[in-house]
Amino acid sequence: MSRLPALSRAQARRATLVAQGFRDPRHTVPTMRTFTRTLARTAVLQIDSVNVLQRAHYMPLFSRMGPYDTDLLRRAAEDRPRRIVEYWAHVAAFMPVELWPHMQHRMRRYREQGHEWMGLPERQELVTSLMAEITARGAATPRDLDDGLPRTKENWGWNWSETKKTLEYLFLAGRLAVAGRNQQFERLYDLPERVVPPALLAAPTPTDEQAWRELVRRAATALGVATEHSLRDYFRMRPAEAHSAVTDLVDSGELLEVRVEGEPRRAFLHRDTALPRKVDARALLSPFDPLVWERARTEHLFGFRYRIEIYTPAHKRVHGYYVLPFLLGDRIVARVDLKADRRTGRLQVLGSFAEQDAPEHTAVELAAELLALAGWLDLGGVDVHPRGDLAPRLAVASAGLVPLTVR
Repeated sequence: MSRLPALSRAQARRATLVAQGFRDPRHTVPTMRTFTRTLARTAVLQIDSVNVLQRAHYMPLFSRMGPYDTDLLRRAAEDRPRRIVEYWAHVAAFMPVELWPHMQHRMRRYREQGHEWMGLPERQELVTSLMAEITARGAATPRDLDDGLPRTKENWGWNWSETKKTLEYLFLAGRLAVAGRNQQFERLYDLPERVVPPALLAAPTPTDEQAWRELVRRAATALGVATEHSLRDYFRMRPAEAHSAVTDLVDSGELLEVRVEGEPRRAFLHRDTALPRKVDARALLSPFDPLVWERARTEHLFGFRYRIEIYTPAHKRVHGYYVLPFLLGDRIVARVDLKADRRTGRLQVLGSFAEQDAPEHTAVELAAELLALAGWLDLGGVDVHPRGDLAPRLAVASAGLVPLTVR
């Protein structure tokens, strides 16, 4: 039996960074073409409602493109021809609109198996009523359709109305799509034929096996090199689905089996993945960035242990509420707890922490990236709080720098 090609941890890390778009040149003024190129790298943009800094789906674009006009994302999601559409692709996420047919197997599963929310006869009646109303009136939020019905508060969490629960089921089942979001970040549900381009709706539905292969192919392209578990996790596929697709793509030569230093499981390299000797990146990473959302993979490739502490009580947090890793070169060298204080117009660095082997110029590079972030968020400057071992050097490096505001 021949020996498998071997990659060092550093090679695997750099391959992933290139695949994720961190070697692409930043344009002075990012355009829709820049956006499209960047989305092709990440394949999905996870959506999250936390807005202490900036909503999650905007941040990976900033990390790769630099300061950009956020209206690019709105136009891609809402203007014709739509380039992206919401679906449960990783979790709630924007995905390239051409993946809509490849999610039909997932939508069908929801339709065939039903959902725990759909067990009562009155909910079946609500489905008919809501579909008729949306057909007649167009895109609407649950609040529009339930006419402000009170939501119970007996349980912690979203406390969704019956209307919201039913619309979410119809969205998962593909009977409704998301036309956009309102100013309160509520989904506007509409018929798929008014959201998804007609050519995609009319296209033949891929077989399940074809869909699985396309999703794993996109995951492999976005990850560069990955285990089967990581390929499966990217689009939250079932184990059997991912295994079937990986086997097919290995047999066709599109995926190459390799060994990665320190990784006991089989790994797979996409045949088009670049293996550079150097990656000179500099970026702040959202907690929901696809580069770091699989925590075990992040720890293996970068030696960086990362946990989201949003739901941890304040007195038990180690690093802070909304903590962003800082990528420099091909390593994650620091992390910062950030808050956009829109009342004072300042970016608050509530805590800043260096990794053990962070280079000497970490504070200077981080200060420059924080100032770029502040300018993009239309904030007048950066305030560095004294918490964290990196804070003294970061405060000195940040002094006197003035952000450029993106308008």
